[in-house]
Amino acid sequence: MITARVPDGGPVLLVAPVRGLTTEADQAVAAIDAFAAQAVGLGVSAEELRGLTDYFVLAEAEPVVPLTSAETSEVRGLVRFGEVRVPNPSFVRTIAWAHLRGTPAEALDPSEDRSASLFAEHIGYVELVRRTVREHRVARAPPSPSTPDEYALAWDREVAPGRGSREFARARDRHLAREVDRLRRGRSRVAVVVDRERFEPVRTLLAHGVPAEMVEE
Repeated sequence: MITARVPDGGPVLLVAPVRGLTTEADQAVAAIDAFAAQAVGLGVSAEELRGLTDYFVLAEAEPVVPLTSAETSEVRGLVRFGEVRVPNPSFVRTIAWAHLRGTPAEALDPSEDRSASLFAEHIGYVELVRRTVREHRVARAPPSPSTPDEYALAWDREVAPGRGSREFARARDRHLAREVDRLRRGRSRVAVVVDRERFEPVRTLLAHGVPAEMVEE
């Protein structure tokens, strides 16, 4: 897991655990608790936040979660670093932490409909085919670096290296950064939780702001 105060020593704690690892979830919640966040923002859509809250935080029993072949492969490659849970335990435990304390927990990513539109805007047919081929390839042979941090970054590079994929990711991160600005209003300490591979671009946006020409997607 990696964290940063944005801007340096500032009022936003950016927390970026490796997706799936329960040890990273423990560290993420500990960091947010020590920071005494007045609100928490998560790098998920509003629909996903509701699902995680209703079915994994408030429910008496967790439902069975079906996985795609790529997700299964990602988990298989990650288990050598420790226990892995699906959905992302860092998000689930952060939501539970906020619920227990009455702290607002809000989704920062675009809605599922908006994400689908952004995906269609930035990723054409050829790149979609290439992404599918890469997902099948990495499912057969997951990366094998020596740390979970390196694994998360390597997985992201393998699955989505194309220009359209990078533009889609940037559009999503810009949306998140603007939502963080909204969440910060009237609050002095806000924590933001994103997947590890989003840490650097999100930190840059939070530190320097979204360029004016990119305010509208």
